[in-house]
This record gives sequence, structure tokens and C-alpha cells, in this order.
Amino acid sequence: MVGILLVLVSVAAVTALLAGADRTVPMLAAKEDIAVGEALSPDDFSVVEVRLGTIESAYLSAQTQIPEGAVATSMLRSGELIPSSALGLADVLDRKPVGLTIDSPLPEGAQAGSRVDVWVALPDGRNGFNQPELLLEAAEVSELSEASTAFGAAQAERLHVLVTDEKMPGLLNAISNGAKINVVLNPGGPA
Repeated sequence: MVGILLVLVSVAAVTALLAGADRTVPMLAAKEDIAVGEALSPDDFSVVEVRLGTIESAYLSAQTQIPEGAVATSMLRSGELIPSSALGLADVLDRKPVGLTIDSPLPEGAQAGSRVDVWVALPDGRNGFNQPELLLEAAEVSELSEASTAFGAAQAERLHVLVTDEKMPGLLNAISNGAKINVVLNPGGPA
């Protein structure tokens, strides 16, 4: 009798454990890529059923109301679940996109959402350039494109990096004064 009771209890426990592990919840996922700073609306998301377990609270559920004026605070790729930390208001986003045209090819693997180091070499006044200096460390790329000449041939690459107000004057000074700008992929991200 005791043996049968133990078997029934263990079967019930395993059944309850498997039923709990198979529980899915409706969560929000990005329909398309969403850039940092882009305004968000419910139309930007689809509802997907996922099994998250204990990390469920780290993502936006399907019942989440998107507040008016909400923006993406990090790059969101199509199909990704939306982390709770990726939703913010425009007035707390302290980074702005700045376009850079570079002559050297972008590093392999650079894409929107990647982190890059931006190095600048200012003109030295003698037809040359000063030693390059690291101006932006682990800046997030918000957009990539190709710049073209008047004849349509691709000559340089253009990317937009997100820059804080603190670093903005240094970058704008470098751009205004004809600095050579190089971008190095920083896969480690922010220090």
C-alpha cells in the first residue's frame, strides 16, 4: 500500500512539474528593427507565446501598456523579445545620432546595434595629421549606409553613432576641422 502511494505521489509530482515547465506566456516582440531613440507604439510589436520561467519579469508582457512618448533606449531587432530596460522616454535618452563618413571600410560584422570605437586625427597644420586619439569608446551604431559620389559610384561608407551630450563638442570639432575618422569594432561593448 505504501509503495503504491509513493508511486502515485511521484507520478503526480512529475506531472505537475512538467505542466509548469510547459507554461507559455504572451510577450511582446519587435515586428521590425527599431533604432535607438525611435518613437514606439503598440503597432511596432507582435504578441508571441514563449516559455521564460524565472526571467519573465525582465521582458514586456503582452498586457504592457506602451506609454505615450516612449522610445527605444537600445537597438531592437526584428523578432526579438522586448527587454523592460529597452523602453524609456525621449527626455531620458542622453544620446543623439551623428553621421560620420569614413573612407576606410567598416569592420567586418559592423551593423546597427554594434559597438565601435571612434578614433580621430586632427590636421596638424603642415599638410598632415596629428596622432589619432580615441574620442568615443563603445559608441552604439544606429544606422549604416553607403555614401556615393555625384557619378553614383560608392566611395565611402556612412554610419550614425549615438553620442552623449558630453562627447558631442569633441566630435563636432573633429568633423568641422577635417579630421580623419576611423572606426574600430568593439565587440566587448561599454567598459
